[in-house]
Amino acid sequence: MASGTTDITGLLEGEDVKRTAQAMAAFGARVERLGPGAWRVEGQGGFAEPLDVVDCGNAGTGVRLIMGAAAGFDLSATFTGDASLRGRPMNRVLKPLGEMGATWIARSGGRLPLTLRGGGLKTIAYRLPEPSAQVKSAVLLAGLHAAGGAQVIEPEATRDHTERMLRAFGAKVEIELMADGARLITVPGAQTLSGAQVAVPGDPSSAAFPLVAALITPGSEVTVEGVLLNPLRTALFLTLQEMGADLVISNVRDEGGDQVGDITARHSSLHGVVVPPERAPAMIDEYPILAVAAACASGPTIMRGIGEMRVKESDRIALTAAGLAACGVSVEEEPEGLIVSGTARANHPVAGGAQVTTHGDHRIAMAHLVLGLAAEAPVTVDEPGMIATSFPGFVEMMSGLGGQITVADRLTA
Repeated sequence: MASGTTDITGLLEGEDVKRTAQAMAAFGARVERLGPGAWRVEGQGGFAEPLDVVDCGNAGTGVRLIMGAAAGFDLSATFTGDASLRGRPMNRVLKPLGEMGATWIARSGGRLPLTLRGGGLKTIAYRLPEPSAQVKSAVLLAGLHAAGGAQVIEPEATRDHTERMLRAFGAKVEIELMADGARLITVPGAQTLSGAQVAVPGDPSSAAFPLVAALITPGSEVTVEGVLLNPLRTALFLTLQEMGADLVISNVRDEGGDQVGDITARHSSLHGVVVPPERAPAMIDEYPILAVAAACASGPTIMRGIGEMRVKESDRIALTAAGLAACGVSVEEEPEGLIVSGTARANHPVAGGAQVTTHGDHRIAMAHLVLGLAAEAPVTVDEPGMIATSFPGFVEMMSGLGGQITVADRLTA
């Protein structure tokens, strides 16, 4: 969307990110990989109409943000994805975009394949019906090219990467606290963006897997360097510390407008806690791996207000509950919650020995592989290829730390 050159370092080269890069090329940008984690994007100051269908693979964040950005331009674009993405509803994004003037043709529920027609947008003041950084971001990106801009009212704060990124590219973004405690985010219209230098910090969601692995595996100590410490992304680390985790954050510094630091995790005796529901927006992707930590703790860990997990790449509440139960963990599934009762037995706190069905969900797969590292019997997950969606190199990294992961048509830890 910007004019000029953007150089990116530290990019997480997962399949979702690569699909997004391909989509930006389809909309007219020049996208070039310079080396590991280093990419260059030559923006044209806007989007051009794609010549072909834009295939976003499994990238739910990607397609929703791209639709918001594309809606601001006078073009028509058709989006599709893999079987998982085609099954995920897009209505929560399409609703505000439609109120701004975009039109579309889609399957029932606003599902892909979907053809979006943009341009001629009007202003909107949209109150999020549920916490969603994806919906917020789509509206803000559309608002850049809407007459009168856009406002998003956010009753519960969600991750604010889009607001920070827009400012880094020269956009004006205003944030104020309303009388009822909600955040009012305003983006004026008719804004232009300029290329910038972007250093991507370490992803807290990815860091969670080796850190929890260290916490539940006897004799372990792992340090993950350069992890993003944005306060809207660190709720998992706080929750683990409340569970008794020996989790130490050091070398805190500012990089690119955000705080980053190094996080060291050592094997710990964990205990169950009640996770405040208001933390859910700040750690919604981390609940499967938190549930693994809870399975290795003493007593129950109660997680509520997490209904958003049911509309991710899979129904993550159901799959987490099923996987843990198959491994011998006592777990109770609620409509918008999960209660995991750990036994905290010495050496091998859970039985394991299960083959876990992931329904193509990368986080379900990685969480249960981590559980296998501390289980009495190995844990196997199906569809190992999907892990590259968000964490290419996961198996190699965990193996390098001492984990025993066998790769076949399935993965066993």
